[in-house]
Amino acid sequence: MRGEAVAIIPARGGSQGVPRKNILRVGGIPLVARAVRAAQRARGIDRVVVSTDDDEIARIAGEWGAEIVRRPAEIAGDGASSESALLHALDALEDRGVVVEVMAFLQATSPFIPSDALAEAVALVCRGDADSAFAARESYEFSWAATDGGAEAVAHDAAHRPRRQDRDPLFVETGAFYVMNARGFRAAAHRFFGRTVIVTVPEHLAIEIDSPVELAAARALAALHDDPADAIDVDAVVTDFDGVHTDDTASVAEDGTEGVRVSRSDGMGVQLLREAGIPVLILSTETNPVVSARAAKLRVDVIQASDDKRAALEDWAARAGIPLSRIAYVGNDVNDLGALEAVGWPIVVPDAHPLATASARIVLTREGGHGAVREVAERVLAARAAAQSPREGMRA
Repeated sequence: MRGEAVAIIPARGGSQGVPRKNILRVGGIPLVARAVRAAQRARGIDRVVVSTDDDEIARIAGEWGAEIVRRPAEIAGDGASSESALLHALDALEDRGVVVEVMAFLQATSPFIPSDALAEAVALVCRGDADSAFAARESYEFSWAATDGGAEAVAHDAAHRPRRQDRDPLFVETGAFYVMNARGFRAAAHRFFGRTVIVTVPEHLAIEIDSPVELAAARALAALHDDPADAIDVDAVVTDFDGVHTDDTASVAEDGTEGVRVSRSDGMGVQLLREAGIPVLILSTETNPVVSARAAKLRVDVIQASDDKRAALEDWAARAGIPLSRIAYVGNDVNDLGALEAVGWPIVVPDAHPLATASARIVLTREGGHGAVREVAERVLAARAAAQSPREGMRA
């Protein structure tokens, strides 16, 4: 019986350099979820598993479609090796009746794992062309070692400096993935054994997050590296009010009554969501009759006077039975940060506060009060239609 190709992502709760690193977001997606998604998209991988000692990591990884192996505390500390976690995961999967033939070890600290390169490595090991394969980038750098006698050239002649095009590259591990024959790994208890093959990945994707500066750099580069998502695949839409349903301005009458400008197009978008059975919630920090009136007209749920939007959102989602990873939250300012960081689809309007934009997975093209909600609705409905089309085709 042929075994499976299984991706294993070790992700413990503790981290010295960047606290809670594995659940921090790059491009609006938790790092552990990015690794899960990369493995899911790689051709040839049959199963994605996250090994963790942490409840929150387990919840997030599970919501993104990974199986969970709970790692015991004795192999979850700072001194524990990745190999110990991988061996434990293999044992746990064996206990579940899973036969692992090829193991792909992914590190969540690499936010831009190229799924096509991962698939290439899996294919090499599956065919028997390699016992182990790993991600590396080409390097034409001149390396030096500091010694007691001064600087010493490493792997090059200091007296001869050929042009880049006249020398062969060396290769530097990126840490993104290592793919191994599972039986060979058990015997060696190490990721490099037998015939080891390099799988080259682009240098611009070879980022590993071990410090706050590297995290900031990855967040800045996410918009360049991530594919822009047209469809928004969610089961519920939650929005701020001011700056999303409105243009973030208000008129004040002599008696102090406030008025706002809203978009009829947004109203139709909300109606289409309701007709498709997709719940909509307006979540506002302030208490304002105009918000209640608009929610009533749209026939959607509303929560006002919420000092902690994240807590309110989590409570609403729990009562509705909707995983946070399946919710889109649309915001525009710093009081939306908690909610944006809680959901699977954090979305902001084009003129959002920079901190909100940094937390977003999607930046809309239409501004608040000018069709932003309609844009979200159309993209949610597009995802719903795309998901239903294959099933309808099968019935036909």
